[in-house]
Amino acid sequence: MSYSTSAALDPGAQAGGNVSAMDATYRKIAWRLIPFLVFLFVLAWIDRVNVGFAKLSMLQDLQFSEAVYGLGAGIFFIGYFLFEVPSNLLLEKIGARKTLARITILWGLASMAMAYVTTPASFYILRFLLGVFEAGFFPGVVLYLTYWFPAQRRARVNGLFMTSFAIAGAVGGPIAGLIMSGMEGVGHLANWQWLFIIEGIPSLLAGFAVLAWLPEKPANAKWLTDAEKTAVTQTLAAENSAPGKHFSFKDACANYRVWICAAVYFCVVSGNATIAFWAPSIIKEIGIKGNLQIGLISAIPFIAGTLAMVWNGIHSDKTGERRMHSAIATLIACIGLIATGLTLGNATIALCSLTVAAIGILAAFPVFWSIPGAFLAGTAAAGGIALINSIGNLAGFVAPYMIGALKTSTGSLSSGLYFVAALEFLASFLVVVFVKKH
Repeated sequence: MSYSTSAALDPGAQAGGNVSAMDATYRKIAWRLIPFLVFLFVLAWIDRVNVGFAKLSMLQDLQFSEAVYGLGAGIFFIGYFLFEVPSNLLLEKIGARKTLARITILWGLASMAMAYVTTPASFYILRFLLGVFEAGFFPGVVLYLTYWFPAQRRARVNGLFMTSFAIAGAVGGPIAGLIMSGMEGVGHLANWQWLFIIEGIPSLLAGFAVLAWLPEKPANAKWLTDAEKTAVTQTLAAENSAPGKHFSFKDACANYRVWICAAVYFCVVSGNATIAFWAPSIIKEIGIKGNLQIGLISAIPFIAGTLAMVWNGIHSDKTGERRMHSAIATLIACIGLIATGLTLGNATIALCSLTVAAIGILAAFPVFWSIPGAFLAGTAAAGGIALINSIGNLAGFVAPYMIGALKTSTGSLSSGLYFVAALEFLASFLVVVFVKKH
């Protein structure tokens, strides 16, 4: 099967809209892999950001300041940064199943251990270890999907996988609210302690499920026919041998586009970290009371973001355009964050503004991650994707810390929101100026 045959992979390319055999094959692969990968990332995301809900009572119980919380929330990304590239390079060598299982089991254990934090030092250490253990999961999945889907399908596939961000926000808030409302004082533990324990157990169990469910590559998938395995493998092999692809990690590091992507992703992640770690506090600040109510309302921006994420990925694949789909999304995020900061005194308008910000932030992700795959393959893809993600995710340290520090010094969340909005605007600028048109 030649690379030119891949034109048939677009359902819209078929006369009368008929679905080709390859469309059916990719749909089969997506149904088998994506729901499980989404489930895993929902667990990872909940365990990463549930500290934002624990904060509502943990800070008072432990006498932590907002700055201590901001540093602890963000230090996760230092561990993430240091170990992400090695983890993804290891995945390329030993395979996805072992790597993703190891990551999932260890982050579940670290999350459960958060229930026993007593000092700022123990808070920082466990958050750092959570980052170390989770390092490599997200870029590992992005890399894993390149083993199955050709470039022209990746924006929508990435969008489907990355709905896990929004699904986690939509279900994580209400679940956290229920746990914290219903478990106060049970077994002599605080509600925030139960939050970490209860939400860590599923991750521990899911790690073992990875070994049973995920095949390494199409050739190992027992649920594909021999013809389907051959067609998918040959399509990807032809695509990866196309001119202009970089294959070694050294090539990736020497490519200026990798560093531009890393800078853009840093800006995008700053917005995502703001929504994830500070949405409960923002909602509380605009006057919403009660853990359950805060949890339920915090789901609204993520639900809207889910729809925007899927639509933007599908539309980008349909049109073949990546650049403006990314830039417009981050510009919308900038506008939404500024409006949220300006309207914190009006609950309805502030919530609407926060929702606009979430729409822009989440819509940027699936299209952005289709860009590196256009010029990276093989080990360059493994290392390059991890490098972009690890550097970008340093924003997960910078944004929460800066927001916490600025709130401690000014008494308001607005200045921190404006800081992150400026980063979102910078993302739009970098994409428009430096990312090539496709």
